[in-house]
Amino acid sequence: MSQTLLPPGWVEKLCDPYAVLGISVIADDRQIFKRYHTLAKLLHPDRYAKNCNPDQKLATAIFSHLINPAYEQLKHRQKRLIAIAMLRSDTRVLEQKSLSSQSAIAHEITEMSTPEAELFYEEAIACYAEAQYKSLDQFYQVTQQISILNLVYLRLHKPHLFLPQKAVPIIPEVEVNPVEPVLTNYAQRHYERAIEYVRLAKWALAVQELRDAIKLEPNNSDYYALLGLVHLQQKFMGMARVYICQALKLNPQNSLALKYAPGLKIQPGENTNPKSMAKAMSIAALLSRFTKGKGSQVKC
Repeated sequence: MSQTLLPPGWVEKLCDPYAVLGISVIADDRQIFKRYHTLAKLLHPDRYAKNCNPDQKLATAIFSHLINPAYEQLKHRQKRLIAIAMLRSDTRVLEQKSLSSQSAIAHEITEMSTPEAELFYEEAIACYAEAQYKSLDQFYQVTQQISILNLVYLRLHKPHLFLPQKAVPIIPEVEVNPVEPVLTNYAQRHYERAIEYVRLAKWALAVQELRDAIKLEPNNSDYYALLGLVHLQQKFMGMARVYICQALKLNPQNSLALKYAPGLKIQPGENTNPKSMAKAMSIAALLSRFTKGKGSQVKC
């Protein structure tokens, strides 16, 4: 298919492979593979043909000329390092143009502490990724916003943070408790991966895994308890309190939640405010204050 089916300049301007796929620059092999196959299904020609959608040719062109090359670059670890190096070079070239001024969300990140910025960055990427391919009319703009976020994030972090890290003891061992056999093992797998990320102090990745687990099994207290601990380790006391409360609401005998409840001043039988839980479970409310009233922005 001819590249001319893409609007002029798209291939040259959308050169960040992470942004094209809608993933963060610290995404691992599994996350890259999972996102690629999600997009393959989302942009499959049959999906558009059944609805006689006029965007079919554009979807095919995007997949062929943007998504496929991006995946080919990121599925190899050595090529990923090259991609990161090139993006870092872009941050130096564009530094004088003030990247953060081009995106309200990117500006917000620059005002945060490093742990808080990491969590916010992952949540913002997830929010944008959800909207990125829902409408091809907004694909270009959303991808540019993700690219700006990536550049700001890279500018805030030193290169060694993207090298393999050794496990360090940061919290007491967390026992993997058996879960109800609902939805087989998928939620449990997310939970187990989250525990590994916690041991490596990769907080943002642990949060993402636990959010995925909660989506599959929203009534499992273990997931909320560990999520509360992750936020506690980052000194996000309000968020930690919300999740520990929810864990105890679901299971008043949850050992991990009981261990940290006193330090968070949680009283026995205290319930979680539904509004607090809704806010804690989604970054959408936070992002919306940047996008409200701006038709050119993405509303999550």
